[in-house]
Amino acid sequence: MVIITAGMIGVGKTTLTGKIAEHYGSKAFYEPVGDNPVLPLYYSDQKSYGFLLQIYFLNKRFAMIKKALSDDNNVLDRSIYEDALFTRENNKEGNITDTEFGVYTSLIDNMMNELNDLPKKAPDLMVYSETDFETILYRIKKRGRDYEQFDNNPDLEDYYHKMWLAYKDWYEEYDASPKIKINLQKYNLENPKNVDAVLEQIDAALTKIWAPKGIEEAM
Repeated sequence: MVIITAGMIGVGKTTLTGKIAEHYGSKAFYEPVGDNPVLPLYYSDQKSYGFLLQIYFLNKRFAMIKKALSDDNNVLDRSIYEDALFTRENNKEGNITDTEFGVYTSLIDNMMNELNDLPKKAPDLMVYSETDFETILYRIKKRGRDYEQFDNNPDLEDYYHKMWLAYKDWYEEYDASPKIKINLQKYNLENPKNVDAVLEQIDAALTKIWAPKGIEEAM
């Protein structure tokens, strides 16, 4: 079983990834953020480091999805399937040139074709997390990563809002696997009862996907 979680920064998907992995007794693959040497550079100068950041993430996400699809029972915190979203938005903003975007597109197309050669070709379920935009901003502030803070930086706040809007379209267009949407504003994961409610929704989605085998046989 492979589950991927998706959603913009601050939404709570990393916490959700851990809860899902614990629930199913599976391995969690987390997005490389804390040890990413390019990310702080990108936030300080998006136009200089946009392409480098996307290549860094693409390489990491490709390795993660290959490993996850080759093993049993894994949960990924963000995956290669939403990587192009960031690159496309950076291209629109002028942080990545059209030439760089063309190189990226060719590279990710080759990577996705390689995934087709694996025994398991796609995740079983994509779990998309959402909140309203004000909650996103609150949670970004709360977790306190210096380079993510947008006080006195209206351009960065505007970028976050554009990504928040872009994710809505991305979710509607995503078709690599079955998908569900979880409202992590309504189901704040700081409340254990909300965690249980969210996991029940995921259980139900997997049961429906694997019917009539049922979740136990599929796992």
